[in-house]
Amino acid sequence: MRLYAIETGHFKLDGGAMFGVVPKALWERTNPADQHNRIDMAARSLLIEDGNRLILIDTGLGNKQSDKFFSHYALWGGHDLINSLAKAGFHPDDITDVVFSHLHFDHCGGAIIRNNKGIYEPAFKNARFWSHKDHWQWAVEPNVREKASFLPENIQPIQESGQLNLLDSNSTPLGFDVLLMDGHTEKQMLPIIEYKGKTIVFAADLIPTAGHLPIPYVMGYDTRPLLTLTEKSDFLKTAVEKEYLLFLEHDAQNELISLKNTEKGVRLDETFTLDSYFH
Repeated sequence: MRLYAIETGHFKLDGGAMFGVVPKALWERTNPADQHNRIDMAARSLLIEDGNRLILIDTGLGNKQSDKFFSHYALWGGHDLINSLAKAGFHPDDITDVVFSHLHFDHCGGAIIRNNKGIYEPAFKNARFWSHKDHWQWAVEPNVREKASFLPENIQPIQESGQLNLLDSNSTPLGFDVLLMDGHTEKQMLPIIEYKGKTIVFAADLIPTAGHLPIPYVMGYDTRPLLTLTEKSDFLKTAVEKEYLLFLEHDAQNELISLKNTEKGVRLDETFTLDSYFH
């Protein structure tokens, strides 16, 4: 097995929305804001090469939305999904499986492209797409709070492609377990990867950046913030005890982190890249 960090692009989001009720004077120490109160965000995928399988976890925002849509997210940097895959030595047709932690647009948008005829189609024509069955139902019948994040042009073509596979809470067809979290959205999946003697957890939106490690630092986007508090507290306790490494999807500066206990709770210990830690 080999793991690759795939940088699909960078964007910005409102810092207040990203940290909920936490005052700016506190969260800006780790996540400085620009003049519009926006913080830097990554959309970082994890690629797993395991025998004949090439598994991509999440796919970033993609590029098929309008300029007006992307103007709200202040895209920056030079990364994109296809070029990052090529840098790792792969083509989209090589991907055998795409796993969605959840179906908010910044996690699944790159899975569907708009071809030169204006038709939406899968970017990975040979892949099986995987979503938790309860989350899928949640996404196709969205609540008012999340409707703007579950975009039909991302989700409907996945179903129409015939490539969709739905997981239940007991199935592990991909060779690794997942943690299910319900605070951010219904049945968010956090893959747990055993790799070279270490356990790596794809932290998705439970812990989007290292600045979100303090328990009260919960996004305003979460549908059940009180549940997130409990989920995060329980997870971080286990993560420290078992020496998990966290792969951060949205942290523009920190790719892979270790944790430590402090008087203030679980905090960042060290930061790495996959390559620097394992190779």
